[in-house]
Amino acid sequence: MDVRTTDKSKLPSRHVTEGPERAPHRSYLYAMGLTKEQIHQPLVGVASCWNEAAPCNISLMRQAQAVKKGVAAANGTPREFCTITVTDGIAMGHAGMRASLPSREVIADSVELTMRGHAYDALVGLAGCDKSLPGMMMAMVRLNVPSIFIYGGSILPGSFRGKPVTVQDLFEAVGKHAVGDMSLDDLDELEQVACPSAGACGAQFTANTMATVSEAIGLALPYSAGAPAPYEIRDRFCMTAGEKVMELIAKNIRPRDIVTRKSLENAAAAVAASGGSTNAALHLPAIAHECGIKFDLFDVAEIFKRTPYIADLKPGGRYVAKDMFEVGGIPLLIKTLLDHGFINGDCMTVTGRTIAENMEHVAWNPDQDVVRPANAPITVTGGVVGLRGNLAPQGAIVKVAGMSEDKQVFTGPARVFDGEEACFEAVQKRTYKEGEVLVIRYEGPKGGPGMREMLSTTAALYGQGMGDKVALITDGRFSGATRGFCVGHVGPEAAIGGPIGLIRDGDMITLDAIKGTLDVAVTDEEFAKRRAEWTPRTNTATSGYLWKYMQTVGPAVDGAVTHPGGAEEIQTYADV
Repeated sequence: MDVRTTDKSKLPSRHVTEGPERAPHRSYLYAMGLTKEQIHQPLVGVASCWNEAAPCNISLMRQAQAVKKGVAAANGTPREFCTITVTDGIAMGHAGMRASLPSREVIADSVELTMRGHAYDALVGLAGCDKSLPGMMMAMVRLNVPSIFIYGGSILPGSFRGKPVTVQDLFEAVGKHAVGDMSLDDLDELEQVACPSAGACGAQFTANTMATVSEAIGLALPYSAGAPAPYEIRDRFCMTAGEKVMELIAKNIRPRDIVTRKSLENAAAAVAASGGSTNAALHLPAIAHECGIKFDLFDVAEIFKRTPYIADLKPGGRYVAKDMFEVGGIPLLIKTLLDHGFINGDCMTVTGRTIAENMEHVAWNPDQDVVRPANAPITVTGGVVGLRGNLAPQGAIVKVAGMSEDKQVFTGPARVFDGEEACFEAVQKRTYKEGEVLVIRYEGPKGGPGMREMLSTTAALYGQGMGDKVALITDGRFSGATRGFCVGHVGPEAAIGGPIGLIRDGDMITLDAIKGTLDVAVTDEEFAKRRAEWTPRTNTATSGYLWKYMQTVGPAVDGAVTHPGGAEEIQTYADV
């Protein structure tokens, strides 16, 4: 794009760079060293979630510099800014996890406000952790200016006495230590080697699941979401993204040209095929909501049901993201899904070409067993299943990747806990019983507030060798690293009087991932009686951001969103 012929009459930055009345605005840009030429070029926001909180974010600022070089090389003017990230691995298992899901909204909101306030014309967004990936993608489709998403990349696997390990092994080691199966010295040794580099958790947990989504939905360049954070090739992807976003401006290709009902279905199919995180059933509806598209938990679950599970990735399988990248990356997964009719090939992407056109030159790699052909899957249905029944009228979600079919039906008496801490204490003290269904409630979007993840509890169970001998259900969430019969997103949540808030110790619960049901042996009449006796439970969020979040957040079935969404828009930012 030649700046001398750039027509800014329809670009947002005209409001700060063009005409005599904008002389004061331009003076600030001159103060930062911009030239007249740079000021009159398109202004491209380069947003990253960089911080020093965790390894998933630590490389993002370096990668942002490569993006800026790409933008400048294509005659654009990059403007870098940062937003927040709350990292689940460090927030896990304590009150800090209540900040995790709400941070998704803060990320989307803060990127929106920065772009609006400074009238930037396009966006390249870099994110590296569970909520920052969907938050950044939500901002892109909300703003609807030409945008490209960049994942910061996964961490490399650690090595513990010759065995590859991830942080999942460390969470489960806590349970082993609690029952005397691992010494404190061994635990100390493991914690120092489990995370050896920059990057997000290495298996198909939530970050890598949403990274897979970014390519499948069309917002990221092919292969870019698979390369681990330490690999120098990431800078090449970032440079290319900076150049490509300038092409999107010239062609006026916007995120809502890319994110459609069909591309959302592609994203859900990629999650199911890769045995991805149940959190995708929360984030895909939220991304759709920004576009004004109805695509709720049940829509996601329907795609999961008809998509084969083909990627042998941890936590249910054998491999990590680095392994998949080195045998062909996310395009290998998408290619076989496309070839066998599980992907819509006519969806537009940020390359300016369709998914099918992007996949034309992707060849199948027969010399690997990380990804199977879609016509020879690990299982014929996806690794994540939606559930519904009298205990979950608004649905629930469970990850079955790696679970044998005989383990996908479970009946047992309820053992009810109000909050994760009470359940974790029972697990640590081993006061629960084999065959029970552990119910963790008042952890939903409003009730927590913040819909915490329960990885500390589930990992401790696995460490004790009880992962397949009990089941868990919650109106909160489970981590992408969770394995076992763990059902999350149960709705309506306890805080608003949902059935999960009315069950009692001893009620018989049946979870059936094959039929897709979640029921409790309580009659409608008994539920009505209990509901009349039920009183709302208070929590500690009486001020501050969590209070604000609690006032606006909606149910998990719709993505736990906090505003009316694209369906209620009169004008998008891109058209100001």
